[in-house]
Amino acid sequence: LWWDDTPPPKPPKAEKPKRTPPERTWERPDYLPGLAEALAFNVPLFTQAALIQASLKQERLVFDIECYVNFFQCAFRSLDSGLVIDFVMCDGYPLDIAGMQWVLTNFTVLGFNSYTYDITMAALALAGKTCAELKQASDDLILNEERPQDVLKRAKVKSLRDQVNHIDLIEVAPLRGSLKIYAGRLHAPRMQDLPFPPHTYLSGSQMAIVRWYCINDLVSTAFLAGALHEQIKLRETLSIENRLDLRSRSDAQIAEAVIAQEIERLNGTRPQPPTIAIGTVYRYRVPHFLRYSSPLMQWALEQVRNALFIVGMDGRVGMPPELAQMELNIANGVYRMGIGGLHSSESCSAHIASEDVELFDRDVESYYPRIILNQELYPQHLGINFLRVYDQIVRRRLDAKHRGDKVTADSLKITINGSFGKLGSQYSVLYAPDLLIQVTVTGQLSLLMLIERLELAGVSVVSANTDGIAIKCHKSKRDTMKAVIAQWEKDTAFKTEETQYRALYSRDVNNYIAVKLDGSTKTKGVFANPWASEKNKDDRLKKNPTNQICIDAVTALLVKGVPIEQTITECKDITKFVSVRSVKGGAVKDGVYLGKSIRWYYATNVEGEIVYAKNGNKVPRSDGAKPAMDLPTSMPDDVDFNWYIEETRKILQGIGFV
Repeated sequence: LWWDDTPPPKPPKAEKPKRTPPERTWERPDYLPGLAEALAFNVPLFTQAALIQASLKQERLVFDIECYVNFFQCAFRSLDSGLVIDFVMCDGYPLDIAGMQWVLTNFTVLGFNSYTYDITMAALALAGKTCAELKQASDDLILNEERPQDVLKRAKVKSLRDQVNHIDLIEVAPLRGSLKIYAGRLHAPRMQDLPFPPHTYLSGSQMAIVRWYCINDLVSTAFLAGALHEQIKLRETLSIENRLDLRSRSDAQIAEAVIAQEIERLNGTRPQPPTIAIGTVYRYRVPHFLRYSSPLMQWALEQVRNALFIVGMDGRVGMPPELAQMELNIANGVYRMGIGGLHSSESCSAHIASEDVELFDRDVESYYPRIILNQELYPQHLGINFLRVYDQIVRRRLDAKHRGDKVTADSLKITINGSFGKLGSQYSVLYAPDLLIQVTVTGQLSLLMLIERLELAGVSVVSANTDGIAIKCHKSKRDTMKAVIAQWEKDTAFKTEETQYRALYSRDVNNYIAVKLDGSTKTKGVFANPWASEKNKDDRLKKNPTNQICIDAVTALLVKGVPIEQTITECKDITKFVSVRSVKGGAVKDGVYLGKSIRWYYATNVEGEIVYAKNGNKVPRSDGAKPAMDLPTSMPDDVDFNWYIEETRKILQGIGFV
């Protein structure tokens, strides 16, 4: 009666051979990258007359600061003319304090992370601090992560924030990338890391190289400022309307500032972030319109109703385990819930319209704002005035949109969309985890109700994601589909927008290519290609270029039937062949240090791989990669077209085309 049913032990995993880190030649004293170019310093410089004329014309300057223990530099570059002026301090070469102060106070200057770093360092430099003192302050800001006001207070120096007309781009740019990564995403001519470790005591040659590096950083900052031109204009409009300086703030920060100001006006007191204890438990409150017909969805609704949403150590609320692990099988679809939204589970699927079958995408208009207003949801510590302010902003945006006032509509859209992200931040005056739960879960359950109704009516749903669904409908069921959606809209008080597709190819729910009736495409995830047209240029800062020629080839094949080989081999734009990525600790190729943000293309007759500087491990997908830290000015003759053709074939397989 006794036996051992313990499964046999699994064989130990084979140990991967430990690699040897590359020799750190870039840290040797004789490492002098680009010295000849740096010494030549072939840069168009401001004359005194040109500088005065530029100030009268209200030109804007990008600026950047470099600091070592024996070297300090503050450099400026005009966004209009490209002319440069820089101020340097080193042994035997004092800083031109008067000149630097004149530039800072007579121009609008734009920097990257400049509110925290550059403006603070400039204040200290103008106060007469030495290179060594400035380096200590730099370390306090960067390494010790001290607040600028604390560093300035200890040095008994006043801040320049109120004296300098200044815009910091770091929050305006999306996703908080590094300046080097943004340069790569924008196809800037050069991607370059700081050439020497920050603790280095620079030689004369090294000073020249750092000075040259700083000028290249100005070019990258100028590229970023140009890409953010429309966003900056919108922020300037919002700043005037709200009498607040919103130019250096993210969408979410703008939303918080604008709404908080209006609530302060109505309530008479400035709102503060609420204190919500770790471990606080919330339950989802089921709206009156949520009704299901199938036993499965009725059970799922009870699961959600009884689930406990708990505030974690970081102040955020995660999806309860029983809901996070729940898979809902409705007809042929499998759906999962999450704090971020509803997701279906398709993979490697292709749906193509025909004479008898149509494909539709239905997105809910202003989904989350509409949930907030329909259910009259508001943070308890802000009171009902939150809804008054929020509703007014939504109405103003719709009115501006209908009038064709794009500037006002876009600026108000920033406030509406940005506010939602602050509901989950414990440091925000909008912090309301219960509201976050109510909005996101309602959005998911409402879509599931629509999916259930369509499937019960014989209309197939092939994909669902956050605020919309994709439908595959036989033409004989078109009227049924429209009737079901119309009734759902009436029951929920939501409104949907329809787009019809010729085909939908999905690697998974977050990565797909949809071909519209007019031949244009809607792409998401790895297939998104913001470099393909000016229409999507705002998204270029959100995604690293990764073999975009392959996506072009896939799109040309799906839309126009162009062979992938033709698209790839006839392209003469090297930017479509490059890949950009971050490498923690830096990357090395054949003993040459590339930096922490790198760019390459795949070339013939290139052996080996790019490796991590720290451990010698391979940087993913870098076999045959040729570094392109300086972007080629014309199409190289060694591009490995066969690599890109094979990669495109893999993509086609992944989306169910072949």
